[in-house]
Amino acid sequence: MNVSKPAVAVIEDNEDLQEELVFFLENRGYSAWGVNSAEAFWKQLHVQGTDIVLVDISLPGENGFRVVEYLRQMDRHGLIIVSARGDQESSSKGLELGADLYLVKPISFPHLLSSIESLWHRMVKHNDAAAGDNARNPVRAGQWKVDPVANTLVAPSGSTIRLSHQEYALMAILLQSPDVVMSKESLGEQMFRHDNEPDGHRIDVIMSRLRKKAREQKLRLPINAIFGKGLVFVSNGA
Repeated sequence: MNVSKPAVAVIEDNEDLQEELVFFLENRGYSAWGVNSAEAFWKQLHVQGTDIVLVDISLPGENGFRVVEYLRQMDRHGLIIVSARGDQESSSKGLELGADLYLVKPISFPHLLSSIESLWHRMVKHNDAAAGDNARNPVRAGQWKVDPVANTLVAPSGSTIRLSHQEYALMAILLQSPDVVMSKESLGEQMFRHDNEPDGHRIDVIMSRLRKKAREQKLRLPINAIFGKGLVFVSNGA
């Protein structure tokens, strides 16, 4: 992974905006390429890789939500939705499917650039931590652990849940402080400290994804939400 600047792919069917975004990013020193549909993106991805994907929702053919969902399963890319849909339902759906950020058009190019830089910083930090000798040891609390090598949460039964880099970061923080109630603001500051405005709501979205993954594995996460206070990992939870 190139530490200095990520490669960026733009999926945008408005060709003028697509060209402007690619031109803007290239002039800021990024390797960037653009396509006008999900189908074209999948074909190009086999030829030319990328680190971060900017994706519109309203695309011809396969929509942007499906792209985000598929890419999150691969868990090798940063995902930023850039859409004209500013409603809460669309934003929540995009984040729940795995997008790292949801930006509403018309976008400020400087704000987009800072968002890309912030996301890239988190991705590099996560990969560096996973590769470091000291960080290769699992973080444990009770009979649960997070494995930084496999990027998984391991239950007492041995069942595993595959974690995105955001989910891994949240679980590592909670397991490092078992039985301590941590406010969502504090968790947000630790996870998104390089963002201009850390948002506690993003913690709710990440937890929603984690609980959904746990239900699919028929697991109950020993994480309690304390109304008005935050989250706590219960070390003696089953």
